[in-house]
Amino acid sequence: MAVVLILAFFWLPLAEASVNSGEAMYVGGTIAGLPEATMGKLDTNSDKVLVFNSPKGRFEIAYEDVTSLEYGQKAWRRVGVAIVISVWALFSKKRKHFLTIGFTDDNEKPQGVVLEIPKGTAKSFITIIEVRSGKKVEYESEEAKKHVHG
Repeated sequence: MAVVLILAFFWLPLAEASVNSGEAMYVGGTIAGLPEATMGKLDTNSDKVLVFNSPKGRFEIAYEDVTSLEYGQKAWRRVGVAIVISVWALFSKKRKHFLTIGFTDDNEKPQGVVLEIPKGTAKSFITIIEVRSGKKVEYESEEAKKHVHG
């Protein structure tokens, strides 16, 4: 039992790690030199490029190079919390919000990034990227679509 509690103690911060308002996480993709699960900020101020800034690196995606947009939510149960706090935590779900952007690089090769974005900013990020890229987002489910469009 002590081993389980010790493991849960160290696993808990990782399990609960999530993006906050104004942040985004580069979950993964084809950006060379940028580690997976890198926290940073998405900058949509330019009408030409989407910029991801992080102490570990940055990337830009020209809106005109965007080829696809996908949005989805992933629900997962808080097992680490349940072990430490109570069995009732198993019944709570935490939704993570993912935006996948397909694009072509300067050499016309297909590239892609998966970003975790905050719940409260999903609608604005998606709207900005749709308008500037001219591409419509594809939703992984009706529930994800309702989250953005109400």
